Amino acid sequence: MNFDRISRRTLLGGTAAVALAGTLPARIARAADFTVGFIYVGSRDDYGYNQAHAQGAAAVKKMAGVKVTEEENVPETDAVEKTMESMINLDGSTLLFPTSFGYFDPHILRLAPKYPNVRFEHAAGLWVPAMPKNIGSYFGYIDEAQYVNGIVAGRMTKTNKLGFVAAKPIPQVLRNINAFTLAAISVNPKITTQVIFTGDWSMPVKEAEATQSIVNAGADVITMHVDGPKTVVETASRRGAFVCGYHCNQAALAPNNYLTGAEWDWEDLYPKFVTMAMKGETIPNFYRGGYKEGLVKSSPYGAMVPDAVRKEADAAKGALMSGDFVIYKGGLKDNKGNTVIPAGAGLVQTDIKLESMGYLVEGVIGSTS
Repeated sequence: MNFDRISRRTLLGGTAAVALAGTLPARIARAADFTVGFIYVGSRDDYGYNQAHAQGAAAVKKMAGVKVTEEENVPETDAVEKTMESMINLDGSTLLFPTSFGYFDPHILRLAPKYPNVRFEHAAGLWVPAMPKNIGSYFGYIDEAQYVNGIVAGRMTKTNKLGFVAAKPIPQVLRNINAFTLAAISVNPKITTQVIFTGDWSMPVKEAEATQSIVNAGADVITMHVDGPKTVVETASRRGAFVCGYHCNQAALAPNNYLTGAEWDWEDLYPKFVTMAMKGETIPNFYRGGYKEGLVKSSPYGAMVPDAVRKEADAAKGALMSGDFVIYKGGLKDNKGNTVIPAGAGLVQTDIKLESMGYLVEGVIGSTS
């Protein structure tokens, strides 16, 4: 029997599995100097969210004295609790990175008190002081990179219609849609962005249908916020639309249509957190950053992007890196005409109000309901 291919959820599925765990080969059960677990909601090679995190895990694997365990395709259900418990009890993990949004509440919140000596680091979850101190929440201001995407899209469109294929109308997704649109409008006030929500993080059929629908409506530059952008990128490219990527670099999927992309840069952060944990240092419970902190980056520009557009996008990136540029300015209205940020009260990236954004800005065609 190939134990390496047994799902961790299967191993902890009952008393027989517990008995089996005691007979596992030493190479499975032994503990490394320091064991770290990574959990993904999808495939590690999805050209998207999970691949970006897996690239960070790959950087951790290069560290001396560290053993990395990984499990992919773990749904946002009780299954992730079984996977986390397996990594703790079978592998000896003391630092976990359950990376998907839905792993946080209730699953991490339920397990953290049970395992006070294990550090649970979660991407995007909103930690507050009332929660267990062994939980950490980290994320990048990737809406900064989507803002740069929007500058390029706004200059490259011929129809003045952009498209955004999104999974769920949660705050992080809405920030990306809004930043992309605000940037495009800043260089081309005629812009509109049509958004279609598919309803879940990985819905390839619905993603293809949404992309087709948006292109049929006249959009000629498409971006997205789904776990695996491969379907959107390839569908848009086949239809002749330009693409701004997301999560990681998808240029190989659409070499003639890929303008640039908003990417995570976990290869620096994950080794940094692991080093802190190994030294017994306290990892911040709430950690955020953008270009300036090295948590996000932009894909290289495609050959079709003119020098003038590159310079304009680079200037926006430089302004964001300075930490002084405000994306969400005072007087901002939503797409229903309501003022959502009062005049003179722009929100900087560190403003906690942005963590609960619930609206689409003026210029976006779509609804959060």
